[in-house]
Amino acid sequence: MMNFDYSRATSLDEAAALARHPGAMLLAGGTTLLDLAKCEVARPETVIDLTRLPGLNTITVDESGATIGALATMSRVAEDQGIQQHFPAIAESLLLAASAQLRNMATIGGNLLQRTRCPYFRDPAGFPACNKRDPGTGCSAIGGITRDHAVLGTSDHCIAVYPGDLAVALAALGATIQTNLRTIPIEEFFVKPGATPERETILERGEIITSVAVPATPLAATSTYLKVRDRQSYEFAAASAAVGLELASDGVTIRDIRIALGGIATKPWRAMAVEDALRGRRLDESTVRDASIAAVDGSRSYGGNGYKIDLAPRVVARAILKAGGIQ
Repeated sequence: MMNFDYSRATSLDEAAALARHPGAMLLAGGTTLLDLAKCEVARPETVIDLTRLPGLNTITVDESGATIGALATMSRVAEDQGIQQHFPAIAESLLLAASAQLRNMATIGGNLLQRTRCPYFRDPAGFPACNKRDPGTGCSAIGGITRDHAVLGTSDHCIAVYPGDLAVALAALGATIQTNLRTIPIEEFFVKPGATPERETILERGEIITSVAVPATPLAATSTYLKVRDRQSYEFAAASAAVGLELASDGVTIRDIRIALGGIATKPWRAMAVEDALRGRRLDESTVRDASIAAVDGSRSYGGNGYKIDLAPRVVARAILKAGGIQ
């Protein structure tokens, strides 16, 4: 039995003050916290319930973009008509993540902060060496079974892949994260493991996500999210790609493009080399497939995950062609 204190915050300031204490953990949908507690990775001293905080579950879509409250559930956001029409990659990424039951509970803020599914991280009894869970103990994954691990953004301290779908779509669409303290571009929000894999974002203690903002752009309106996995339902990505595409008036020249990858890196990963290679080029299958090879520049295989280096460019190419209406 795990003992902890429980506190229901009545204001954002109160929640932030409580969250500054060591051992405090935040509760929203609870799907991640409960999961981590069951495998004894999370052992909170205090659980701070955010679910009654006012104004954090709204979804607004207008001519400037979308603002999504951190307490909005995945299912509400995915089913929002404004999101589906103007930011299809967001809706698609959410609908391809988890089961309907989990989507009805899990919140946007919690989804962004979900922890890795690395089996070594989630089994402290079987694998006590994990720098992400217990800094300085080593990485059991390196030299172990690596099929689901990252090939980009890794370090000698950690090769755990970031598991989320939504953050990949948000990275492709240039989203920003609003907290109680500041506004953070999503590409700065997540950090590579380096020598401190226990630190996954730049959030400070007591800092709480309040909303996500996504600008309305032509490429967001024609965006898409493609996810390849071992089985069709309720599985994490072997490789995924979110693409926002804007074509010139001739309908075939790529005016602008943004691409982000999931399932292959330690954080949502922008494929800027592919973007640079395609801007101003004609949208055709040969050009896209040649450019997509650059999606895995700098990748490193750790044995069993080497197939991702071959898979990812194919997923990127398919996603770009899908966004451009070329199936």
